[in-house]
Amino acid sequence: MDSMRAVFYLSVCLSALTSLCQGQRSADGRLPSPPDQPVVGLTAEELAEALQGLLGGEADSGVGLSVEKKASVIPRCDVGERCAMKHGPRIGRLCDCLRGTACNTFFLRCY
Repeated sequence: MDSMRAVFYLSVCLSALTSLCQGQRSADGRLPSPPDQPVVGLTAEELAEALQGLLGGEADSGVGLSVEKKASVIPRCDVGERCAMKHGPRIGRLCDCLRGTACNTFFLRCY
């Protein structure tokens, strides 16, 4: 009985949503055309020029963002060296232990 009630409520909700969505569509089925007025007070050409100036390198070279991904190379540590650092509940890796050894999470050293 509960499943029949759920199916009934679901069908009522879907029919209500369908009727609401039908009213949102335009008469010819196409998206409305963009307004002729600029959105932020700038025309499309001015926005394009500002973006080109920012990406083109006219801005300060020290301020630009680096798009290239840095290589995450972890240095090697010898046996007995500190290999990790504890930051509260987290443990951050300082270096990678040599082959045959592992970083002890209690002492935070290679053994």
